[in-house]
Amino acid sequence: MLTFIPSSSMATMTLSKILLLAFAFFFTYLEGRVHGKTKPNHLHIVSLISLPPAPAPAPAPAPAPQASSPSYYTDSPTPGPSPNLVRSLANVYNVLYFGAVGDGDTDDTQAFKMAWDTACFQNEPAILLAPDDYSFMIQPTVFTGPCKTSLVFQIDGTIMPPDGPESWPSKTNKRQWLVFYKIDGMSMQGGGVIDGRGEKWWNLPCKPHKGPNGATLPGPCDSPVAMRFFMSSNLTVQGLEVKNSPQFHFRFDNCQDVTVQMLSIKSPPRSPNTDGIHIENTNNVQIYNSVVSNGDDCVSIGAGCHNVDIKNITCGPGHGISIGSLGIGNSRACVSNITVRDSVIKRSENGVRIKTWQGGYGSVSKISFHNISMETVRNPIIIDQYYCQTKNCTNQTSAVHISDILYTSIKGTYDVRSPPLHLACSDSVPCTNLELAEIELLPAHGQFVADPFCWNAYGAMQNLTIPPISCLLDGIPQYIGQNTIDQCQDNLY
Repeated sequence: MLTFIPSSSMATMTLSKILLLAFAFFFTYLEGRVHGKTKPNHLHIVSLISLPPAPAPAPAPAPAPQASSPSYYTDSPTPGPSPNLVRSLANVYNVLYFGAVGDGDTDDTQAFKMAWDTACFQNEPAILLAPDDYSFMIQPTVFTGPCKTSLVFQIDGTIMPPDGPESWPSKTNKRQWLVFYKIDGMSMQGGGVIDGRGEKWWNLPCKPHKGPNGATLPGPCDSPVAMRFFMSSNLTVQGLEVKNSPQFHFRFDNCQDVTVQMLSIKSPPRSPNTDGIHIENTNNVQIYNSVVSNGDDCVSIGAGCHNVDIKNITCGPGHGISIGSLGIGNSRACVSNITVRDSVIKRSENGVRIKTWQGGYGSVSKISFHNISMETVRNPIIIDQYYCQTKNCTNQTSAVHISDILYTSIKGTYDVRSPPLHLACSDSVPCTNLELAEIELLPAHGQFVADPFCWNAYGAMQNLTIPPISCLLDGIPQYIGQNTIDQCQDNLY
């Protein structure tokens, strides 16, 4: 017997099927855009990412109350996914869904490029996700902007380069690994790891300490900076563990408005040229609440940097926090408005340092080092205007002018192999207006307190210091060698 079905019921059933199919299609589409553990089939698509920019240039009795320790491991949790991840799941671009394997061996470069290109060209905020429980090997790559919107690069897994010089692409620049070029408004963050796999690079014969009696040997020596940001602005880097870079861990060139915070940067004490964070021609920078131990400067500030605030850093072992080196090759260097405060430096070759080459010109001015705790540090306070990396540097008459430097509340212990203060200023261009207050530096071993060293250093003590700094010259020198003050006026703001 045939049963008659009214036309209205038939329409209802047809509409239900259409809605069910539409829901299934939308769910499948959305699933491919968010963080998932199931690995899809590989996508063989070629990225349109741009060519790279120019390579980066080769490159101490118990103290009085100490600076507060950084809060990286205690009060500052690792940033979780961006709030955008909650607000707009459809704007998450998981590299797994662009063909990444994440086994630590497979080349996942193309997947990261495609995910970048796709996220970069969205009209709404986007998240590029490298998920946890995966290790991604990426070849030397440039991620190019400008993007249409703000972008979060969320690293929850591990990313790494090829393992050493022999694995590096033969026709690819060996001075940089990942470059972010012309980006405006990006946050690199997460609970993951950036592993530079630097050991084979450190062991090149050309590197310091690798030749007989600590000498270097001839041979290829270029080594890559792990993360380079070039001509970019409104950048945030936070929450990551970064380790074992072949050379600098982070480098910012020609950037504006940069915030770096809650990082853990680690490499062995004898890993050469592994500066933690280096900035050059970069302004309006905040470096906060981080832990750095490495084989070179924890933070280094190059020429052309202004308005930099460094706070709550634990540094060491390493070479301390440095301005410079400046003036290499008779070049001009202008640095101003730098503050380093509320930090700890321990078991380091230097504490707070300003270093310049002979023959340069320009100025370093308006620098403040405040509330720094030293723990067994060589050269806790050092100005070195005779910086030289060989034994063949010739004496020159011009120099970068160092002035208006304030050292306050610097306390702790120093390594007795060097004096607690070393103020070696240029013969022809004296340091001027050095001010010191609340300095208490005692030997880490023994009872003998060494005398400070001063040369052509003009300034004053605001109160009694330990040790007494009687070697400072009073007043203002009659002649400072050149019109250095005017050379950098255009750079001060």
